[in-house]
Amino acid sequence: MPTLSSAEPFVSQVKAHQPMLQRICRMYCADPDDRQDLYQEIVLQLWRAYPQYEARAKFSTWLYRVALNVAISNLRQRTRRPVAERFGDTVPDVAPPLDTGPDAEDLGQLYQAIERLSDVEKAFVLLYLEERTYEEMADILGITQNNVRVKMHRVQDKLRHLLTQPA
Repeated sequence: MPTLSSAEPFVSQVKAHQPMLQRICRMYCADPDDRQDLYQEIVLQLWRAYPQYEARAKFSTWLYRVALNVAISNLRQRTRRPVAERFGDTVPDVAPPLDTGPDAEDLGQLYQAIERLSDVEKAFVLLYLEERTYEEMADILGITQNNVRVKMHRVQDKLRHLLTQPA
């Protein structure tokens, strides 16, 4: 476990990359409470792994690796657990929608299509939307740049297909 003296640089780095971490959580969790739980789990695992961070790779690359691994593991655990049955009336959603504005409907359709992708395919989409280069994607995912290009092309084709077919 890292010491409190190492906490300050860690906290500043996590804060600097918070929007990216939130996008990962959004990609792998539709429910806001699940997103918050996943975010906390990612930060906890980042903190635990921080002593092993070696500056050979950029901090953001290391952070992506850890965060994506936690998100995928978390998703697999959630899909294995039976969903608890809720009793009583449904509680109305009083929180404002996260995605508002002129493109909200298109963005909602994109997220619905992304939800139908595999865990690994979601990682490719996320990195693409984050405007990561193929070199960075290869480093984060631990595969070759050629493999990234091939898989990225396949994921884009699959997303196009999902977006053109009725839900």
